[in-house]
Amino acid sequence: MPDVIKTFPIVMLAAALAAPFLAHAAPHYTLEKVVEVSRHGVRPPSPDNRKEIEAGTARSWANWLTPDGDLTGHGYTAVWLKGQYESQRYHQLGLLKDGCPASGEFYVRASPLQRTRATAKALTEAAFPGCNIAIISEKEDPLFFTPAKKASPEEAEATRQQALQAMGGNLASAQQRLQPQIGALRKAVCPPGQSCPIFSQPWELKSWSSGGVGIKGLDSLAAMAETIRLEYSENKPTAQVAFGHARSAEEVARLLPLLTAKYDYTNDLQGPAQRGASLLMDQISRALQQGVTDQQNAPPDVRWLLYVAHDINISWLRTLLDFRWQQGLYPPGNIPPGGSLVFERWRNDHQQRFIRIYFQSQGLDQLRQLTPLSQRNPPLLSELKFTGCKATPVGTLCPYDISLQRIEKNIDRSSIAPIDSPQP
Repeated sequence: MPDVIKTFPIVMLAAALAAPFLAHAAPHYTLEKVVEVSRHGVRPPSPDNRKEIEAGTARSWANWLTPDGDLTGHGYTAVWLKGQYESQRYHQLGLLKDGCPASGEFYVRASPLQRTRATAKALTEAAFPGCNIAIISEKEDPLFFTPAKKASPEEAEATRQQALQAMGGNLASAQQRLQPQIGALRKAVCPPGQSCPIFSQPWELKSWSSGGVGIKGLDSLAAMAETIRLEYSENKPTAQVAFGHARSAEEVARLLPLLTAKYDYTNDLQGPAQRGASLLMDQISRALQQGVTDQQNAPPDVRWLLYVAHDINISWLRTLLDFRWQQGLYPPGNIPPGGSLVFERWRNDHQQRFIRIYFQSQGLDQLRQLTPLSQRNPPLLSELKFTGCKATPVGTLCPYDISLQRIEKNIDRSSIAPIDSPQP
């Protein structure tokens, strides 16, 4: 009986989601291929982040049942809902067939951390229940991690200049402009009567050997904002979310802008993006061309190719694409847990091909309440649009050749190396 009680909610949820997916493509467009890069789902702060935010506020933050940095049960279910929604859509559009995927239909590769591998499992179990899909995960996978090779002094200086340009030329001025947002976060997380010096200390630009940059001070504040977002998304009691100072999605959203600043000043930079994502972007490009032209050093040729990674991977990819978004209550450029960058290849009856590129994510309350996704309650979605793209019944479609040019434009070819694609 306990097992029946335990599984009953999931069975009922699956039954509700099994209703026919209402969205459908116009008859003259056929979805041929999908390449998706998803962020992992909801997790507690990483061990390093917890140490950082607790030192910065001189207080303990909320405890979680899951080890720090790992995917939670709540996060697993939220990602499961997303995977179920996507699978229903792809079946309705004819991309997938009923039953377990055959060879050439689906392939999933995940970053080796627990939260990404567990997210991949949630997505595949939702999309293909009972099929026991093999998840490919390689230690120190070059698709998801910056190469160990140190950046040259010239590369490090170029990245430093890009960071300064992104913040308007001066770090101190950027910190001053963000004082209202810094003050709001301080009010939410600092113990009453304490000053929390980290909120007033001058920020310091740091260069990493990998060629990336960080900002001492801002990085800690952004980690606090991220943790508040994760606490709310996990459905923690509101008394624990930002120590009781963020009791609604709107109040949480007002504490998140420093995440945007961190992305703008340290992640969404051309140098780090080229070093960190050129190899992955090259694989995406080759995958989209499979079945149209012969490709070497390409991933497995499947209808749905899924990579499960981290927000920084998506940040780098969007930088190479020059793609920006603002969704729902989230601040500009936010990459929520489970959010994904999706590339779809379409064909019309005249054998013309198109690419659709979009970012999708679940809203703060969709994550917190584990809201089933459907045509009436879809995820948030932002499409990449540029000259030559057109609105269609299946979304914004952009010419195939022009899209590939945009995808490949900022790839650093010196970063491309042979990629091993293990079979399940």
